[in-house]
Amino acid sequence: MDITSGADRCVITILETSDLHGSILPIYYANNLPNDVGLAKIAALIADERQKNEHVLVIDNGDLIQGTPLAYHHARLDNTPIDPMVLGLNYLRYDAAVLGNHEFNYGLDVLRKAVQESQFPWLCATIVDENNGEPFLGKPYLIRELPNGVRVGILGLTTPYIPNWENPDHIQGLQFVDAVQAAAKWVPVLKEQEHADVVVVAYHGGFERDLATGKPTEPQSGENQGYQLCMEVAGIDVLLTGHQHRSIAGVEVGGVITVQPGSAGAALGKVQLELARQAGKWHIVGKRSELLTVKGVDADPELIARVSEYEAKTQEWLDQPIGKLTGDMRVQDPMQIRLRDNALIEFINRVQMELSGAKIANTALFDNISPGFPADITMRDIVSNYIYPNTLKVIRISGQDIKEALEQSAAYFELAPDGSVQVSASFREPKPQHYNYDMWEGIEYTINISRPIGERVVQLDYEGKPIDRSASFDVVMNNYRAGGGGNYAMFQNKPVVRDIPTDVAELLAGYIMERGTIEATVNGNWKVIWD
Repeated sequence: MDITSGADRCVITILETSDLHGSILPIYYANNLPNDVGLAKIAALIADERQKNEHVLVIDNGDLIQGTPLAYHHARLDNTPIDPMVLGLNYLRYDAAVLGNHEFNYGLDVLRKAVQESQFPWLCATIVDENNGEPFLGKPYLIRELPNGVRVGILGLTTPYIPNWENPDHIQGLQFVDAVQAAAKWVPVLKEQEHADVVVVAYHGGFERDLATGKPTEPQSGENQGYQLCMEVAGIDVLLTGHQHRSIAGVEVGGVITVQPGSAGAALGKVQLELARQAGKWHIVGKRSELLTVKGVDADPELIARVSEYEAKTQEWLDQPIGKLTGDMRVQDPMQIRLRDNALIEFINRVQMELSGAKIANTALFDNISPGFPADITMRDIVSNYIYPNTLKVIRISGQDIKEALEQSAAYFELAPDGSVQVSASFREPKPQHYNYDMWEGIEYTINISRPIGERVVQLDYEGKPIDRSASFDVVMNNYRAGGGGNYAMFQNKPVVRDIPTDVAELLAGYIMERGTIEATVNGNWKVIWD
């Protein structure tokens, strides 16, 4: 791209963060070792881009205020100061932010406080007041007019799938609108009424189809509609995406330049548009996108200093002793944890069962860096293993629902050409979904992954007998799964027997503290085999 500027030519640089998930400092909170992530490193990249380019817009694409112990500590334990992520974006002079689905995890009071503290607008055209249809927080879009007269319209969209995951109390009074319908309504407003020369859609959602072939890559649920936005809504020039935690750049879909910068601030998304003025009107004559990695970038010392008090309180909290463990709950090999009953998963499930009164439970090993529990357990160990602010629900489901859910989980595995077990493509792409493989307690089951998908559950018993597919069972699980999240449609709209609104991390910590010492046990109620 020729990026020379003049009276009749200009270059606009659009920088995007997405799915920062509370990540400011470049560390692993499990052990405080260095990590190439975080807004403090992103800050240095933004400063460099502003120094090199004349017209720079910076947008956050959602899932900002949740995800690290620092974010959790602020939201749950010390919410009086300004939100640390908002503090960071204010310092970096962001132009706008978009609501992500995880913005709602701590409830509307915490979210509204963060929005009020922001020196930039939050945009969202897909979440509206159910009473009057007005956009939640009041701004569906933003117009930025540059000194040379170029008008840039930025439309915010959020995946409307949130009700399938979120605690209903956290989204009370809100209605969620299809993203394509919202774009079809507002893009013409930007073009015809606001006279935008450039239309940027910042969409907290991803792509539901292969970007090259257009073939579906996931169920067409409405969770991710990026491909559909590009192909069906005329007038979009740039689509900033997120939610899927993918690394996407240099790709056009239907003539729309796209980008997605991964998660946790590992990279900064960058789009450059070259414009030329012809007959008094600006036209885009060139466009490209790329990802700028934070690897090797020095973190911004000023931003680190500004959040130092938050960090000190968080670290003190993380090092609080919770209790002791006899036995082994370490995660040495994540795959082995998922192939055979183990003490860590059994413990979490048994806590869920004991606190809820349900006789059956499921949970997941959320990622491959979960360390398990050491002999001396601290709060750091709790939040390093249970990384989401989930709550618990007991729902009433049938034996057939349990069978279908186990089959969905069984699709997590596939056999490699050499006969070894690996994670299946459907759970690896477009992003790893380890959190969508559940392990159960209170039933006995065997999964044979040498069998076809959908026919892998070869044993399913309850209290020593084959489970009655038509009978009802009360099962405790996290609120994300209870809403059908992770393609578990069999759980949607089932009766809620009990709702436990306390974060699971808090429940686990409280359970251990009350007992002082816990014991690692394994009853071997499930296993995965292959012939």
